[in-house]
Amino acid sequence: MSRTNIDIDDELVAIVMNRFNLPTKKSAVDMALRRLVVETDQMKLVDSIFGIGWDGPEGGRFTDELHSR
Repeated sequence: MSRTNIDIDDELVAIVMNRFNLPTKKSAVDMALRRLVVETDQMKLVDSIFGIGWDGPEGGRFTDELHSR
């Protein structure tokens, strides 16, 4: 891990630290970067399956068989 000096919005960091109960600015920045990576990976996954099609009836919806009896 390397050391980096950054100018950062102290109010925004304080919000993140309070909201997620984080002890340091470093932990707030680390958590935010990790969440950003995970969220963009999730968006890529959703985009990759978009448009794969539906094999059910036109206009049909998924139904729970246990509740439709």
